[in-house]
Amino acid sequence: MRLSEAGALLDPAPLELEMGYERSPDGVLHVAVRTDLHGCTGEMFEWWFRFRPGTQQYIWWHPVDHLFSDWAEVQEGTHVGSIHVVEEKFTGLPEQKLSIQFRDATEFFDADAYAAARRAGIVSAAVCGRVGFSHLPQRDSGGAILGGRLLHIGRDTPWGCVLRSHFFLGQDLPSLGHQPDEVAELYTDEFGRALLQHCYNEFTFLSRFLPSIFIGENRDVRLPRLPW
Repeated sequence: MRLSEAGALLDPAPLELEMGYERSPDGVLHVAVRTDLHGCTGEMFEWWFRFRPGTQQYIWWHPVDHLFSDWAEVQEGTHVGSIHVVEEKFTGLPEQKLSIQFRDATEFFDADAYAAARRAGIVSAAVCGRVGFSHLPQRDSGGAILGGRLLHIGRDTPWGCVLRSHFFLGQDLPSLGHQPDEVAELYTDEFGRALLQHCYNEFTFLSRFLPSIFIGENRDVRLPRLPW
């Protein structure tokens, strides 16, 4: 799958690649991860990014790999536009500094198709963004971070939420003149394997505490249901 084919994520039917990694002819590394978030909803998942977890909560999110979390260009009431400034490891690889700039889903999906998927209930969460491998990443003239893309698409089920996470690493490099072997050298197959495992682990960890955090932080606007 290429980024231009990401509209397939709006359809719950199985994809050719639900879990794994592959490389496009231009060198871009595509990583696909599917995680079952038991007891969670798409609403909870989107809220987590609007909650803007600090370092302590970021470590809860992945107790092994996550090291530091801060936020820049914060947009109140939405995660779109904010930049998550982090340090993390990827399943045994050296730590990395990243900037994740959250963008509107319609930057990546046809607006009508996305709205229809939301209305039909086959998409309950969309957290999409641009990724730069630095705390001072390169940007285009409009301020958009250059480097990679991430797409997290959730769908509610009777047991929780199924999450599809797709990454396109080195997405901008071919257009900047980098050859396929140069892109592959920057984003190796080893990194693809490590990212797949890291992503599955972090969202599995998140699913274990997210419902309780969501209930507690929203108790003033949504009366919690008592277990007894």
